[in-house]
Amino acid sequence: MTLVIMAAGMGSRFGGLKQIEPVGPNGEFIIDYSIYDAIKAGFTKVVFIIKEENYDIFKNTIGKRIEDKIKVEYVFQSMKNIKEGISIPEERVKPLGTGHAIMCLKGVVNEPFVVINADDFYGRDAYIKAAQFLKENTNDYAMIGYLIGNTLTENGAVKRGYCEKNDGYLTNLIESSVYKENNKIKVEPLDGRAGFYAGNDTIVSMNMFCFKPDMIDYLNDHFIDFVNKNKDNLLTSEYLIPDAVFERINNNEIKVKVIDTNAVWMGITYREDKDSIVKNIKTLIENGEYPEKL
Repeated sequence: MTLVIMAAGMGSRFGGLKQIEPVGPNGEFIIDYSIYDAIKAGFTKVVFIIKEENYDIFKNTIGKRIEDKIKVEYVFQSMKNIKEGISIPEERVKPLGTGHAIMCLKGVVNEPFVVINADDFYGRDAYIKAAQFLKENTNDYAMIGYLIGNTLTENGAVKRGYCEKNDGYLTNLIESSVYKENNKIKVEPLDGRAGFYAGNDTIVSMNMFCFKPDMIDYLNDHFIDFVNKNKDNLLTSEYLIPDAVFERINNNEIKVKVIDTNAVWMGITYREDKDSIVKNIKTLIENGEYPEKL
């Protein structure tokens, strides 16, 4: 089973890979715990999607820690991974989004896979359930659904995908800004519609999807539609996984099962989040979930 880790944005967000924040007692990064959990759940290969210019430092900083424990491959998210005849402005240097990242897997990943963000801590239960889905299901896609109350930080708003489902399958996903307001959880859709309050058990997406390899082909084939639709703002527009997923749902091409997890998200959205993560990981180590030295 393959775990795909989207890491092309890490350099820009952290000011360079050397500045990735250690959160474990021996300098471990969040990404180290993700890979540890994936191996425990039975994954046998990890594919990092990175910027080509970060290859050496990424391999030496992160890849070398795990190369003797799981098969590792690297894919570059690059403007080179776009079909001939499609023109992107030369001034565009920022990666073109998560959909473009998955496009770049063509020819490398030919089996069902799970995709995650590099800088989010997803929790062991999420990987176990994703692995079980890959083993048992050959037709549908899946999304790991988190309880919204398990994905918040006390330090400000976070971006989450507010989910609606019917009979266990995803029917809508609204990209939203989510934060606590007067001890309530406020959801403000990014598309401008009115905000609302949500209960702690509301399901949100953390961009952890179980895909078949045909998703890679779909994204490559339909990238031209994104370019044509956004031809006037290609310097900032992003080709996103949720948008492509819902195109396929609305066209009755796929169904996406929502797999609920009680796992608790951790991440460093704000600098102040680090102390909380270090403390929580220390507790998980004390409880025996992780060894002190991964």
